[in-house]
Amino acid sequence: MSKSDKIKISMLLLLWVAVFSPIYPELVRDWLSHSDNSHAFIVPFIVLFFVWQKKGELQSTPIDSSAWGGAILAASLIVYVASYAGGTAFPARIAMVSSLFGLIWFCLGSGSIRILAFPIGFLLFMVPVPYSLMSLVSMPLQLMATRISANLIGYCSIPVYREGNMLNFVQTKLEVAEACSGIRSITALTMLALLFCYLSEDGWWRKVLLVGAAIPIALVANIVRVTGTGILAHFYGDRVARGFLHEFSGLVIFALGFALLFAVFSITSRKKTDDIR
Repeated sequence: MSKSDKIKISMLLLLWVAVFSPIYPELVRDWLSHSDNSHAFIVPFIVLFFVWQKKGELQSTPIDSSAWGGAILAASLIVYVASYAGGTAFPARIAMVSSLFGLIWFCLGSGSIRILAFPIGFLLFMVPVPYSLMSLVSMPLQLMATRISANLIGYCSIPVYREGNMLNFVQTKLEVAEACSGIRSITALTMLALLFCYLSEDGWWRKVLLVGAAIPIALVANIVRVTGTGILAHFYGDRVARGFLHEFSGLVIFALGFALLFAVFSITSRKKTDDIR
């Protein structure tokens, strides 16, 4: 890629940033206002690292142009304008990512988009899932975590009565709130699983297995957290489910989920090494 090509693509990227600038303030407010979206802050930095890591391949890849890229870019801009005019944030945010995909494909060609497809697609983790859709998923997860945790707590000879997403103990009660549904862990561990897949050279079935393992691992880790919090609440009161202790237990359980996911990654990688031998 020549110096003039770099200047041209840089100017186009700046123009792309400017075109979508009206949606940034509300997007950042959504990141700040809901803890389920807090991971979005690190996504741009991860993507920039991936692009920087691939700069050698990009420089040696011939520049071409693709009509398909132009079509995706045009369609994304139409969706963006219509969504922005209609006041619907989610399609406009998806169009922001898809337009970048189309722009790169249109300007640099198929060779470059194959290199940058994953980093650009990873930007979708910046887009908050609509709350209406989130509620549809989180409520069944809340009830499942409450039901299984109530059974596990009962096996520990601790009297507990479940009512919806409430765990009632003799001296206190505990609400399994939306934040304890496990959605946050599922998102974070799926993101990490995709990173593992991108950085590894394993076959497709191992990558699918790793990403697929992220969801049950997140659910199990969340049930362990709810069960542990319930047992502690029985002995020490509901203060264990608030403030520092609650946040700290979340970090510990996330570390547990990460360790389990890394164990799956290590096992599948080791299996690949054994197969080669």
